[in-house]
Amino acid sequence: MKRAIRPALLGTSLLLSGCSLAPAYKPPAMAIPAAYKEAGPWQVAHPSDTLPRGPWWTSYDDPVLDGLESQVDARNPDLAVAVADYDIARADVAEARSGLLPQVTTGASMDTNRQSARRPLRSANQPTLYPSNTVDAEVDYDLDLWGRIRNEVATEKAAAQASAADLATIRLSLHAELANDYAALRGLDAQEDLLTQTVADYQRAWTITQARYDGKIASGMDVGRARDQLDAAQAQASDVAAQRALYEHAIASLVGHPASAFSITPKVVAPKVPQIPIGVPSTLLQRRPDIAAAERRVAAANATVGVARAAFYPDISLSALLGFQDTGELALISAPYSFWTIGPQLALPLFEGGLRHAQEAAANASLRAAGDNYRSVVLSAFQQVEDSLSNLRLLSRELRQEDAAVQAAKHVEAMAMRLYQDGASNYLDVVVAQTAALQAEQTALALQTRELQASVQLVRALGGGWSTRDLPDGQMVATLKASS
Repeated sequence: MKRAIRPALLGTSLLLSGCSLAPAYKPPAMAIPAAYKEAGPWQVAHPSDTLPRGPWWTSYDDPVLDGLESQVDARNPDLAVAVADYDIARADVAEARSGLLPQVTTGASMDTNRQSARRPLRSANQPTLYPSNTVDAEVDYDLDLWGRIRNEVATEKAAAQASAADLATIRLSLHAELANDYAALRGLDAQEDLLTQTVADYQRAWTITQARYDGKIASGMDVGRARDQLDAAQAQASDVAAQRALYEHAIASLVGHPASAFSITPKVVAPKVPQIPIGVPSTLLQRRPDIAAAERRVAAANATVGVARAAFYPDISLSALLGFQDTGELALISAPYSFWTIGPQLALPLFEGGLRHAQEAAANASLRAAGDNYRSVVLSAFQQVEDSLSNLRLLSRELRQEDAAVQAAKHVEAMAMRLYQDGASNYLDVVVAQTAALQAEQTALALQTRELQASVQLVRALGGGWSTRDLPDGQMVATLKASS
């Protein structure tokens, strides 16, 4: 007898615990390279070589940048919108989880009713006016035998985790954009300083040429050329100032300040390009929040398939209604006035014109689309890392070459000026040498800025120290906090 009871109990337990009709979930497969191609043969990658967790921008050793970056989380409105979106996603999880628990409702009513004197089957002793007082409570519980509600919860959990990863992506993008704009602004400060010195040098050269002209040693053409060089340098300085203003305005918006009430003191800062640990390619899938978001959306789409499949099966729930009712005596809480109803309910669609099949087909198509989107995001991530690595490697080489060109151009400029003052050359040689020297120095400064920005883009491409360990677990995303 006991042996016969045990299988029945086991079957009942399995029936009550339900099953899930969602496909067994596996993240989309991707072929991951063993090493980054553009890192060069000198780069040895180790799994532990990852960016430090926390404020990665401190590695640039610039207190002004650190102060600006600290304002992004507190004041940027775009980031605040992303936080609100995440709070909405967490609330959706809590809403979905409520379906796993019994739903209890209560109600009360005090009605006065009048029935028609001509109502069919009305007996002679029934009053025309009568009160009706009711207090009741209802309990409903969906057995969720096919995992519909559990898959809805899984969908919302994965969506909330994707929203958390989206928030991390936006935060990383804003911090990187600020660092990129700040590097450009400091590069323009260096350009402005160079042009200030250049204008002073050209002013002296023009004075010398004017004196030579007054002494009948130089021609008016030499004076005109010197003046043209001076005016052109002043015009470039004005253009640099205009560009700097735009970057300053952009930084103001990023840190949540009106551009009209924000300024950054001009300063020539020696650029510092930190050593950025890139790790191995296989770790990139855990370090990019946009990849994590795409993967979580695949998981959500996978659970949605289970929801669509469960719609083909009966929805069974238990409900109980109990309460008290009287006709005006106000003595509700006593046995003669009680009523109750209890029993299971079953709902099964018989014909809906192919609706359920269409919903399942749509869910499967969404799953395929999410998987392909995940692969696209991964491919884009590897491209961005390789782009940044190649930029850093080649810009570093180009900058060394340009520094040598600067030294040579400045030597030629000084030599041309001496020869002109000695009367051994005309001023055209000086103009050519000055133009070449200025262009070489401007190119070197631009390369320094580009190298610094390339390092910022590499940090961004590597995830900025983020990890999938930062994703909230199911309990965290289901808990709503008043401080959020």
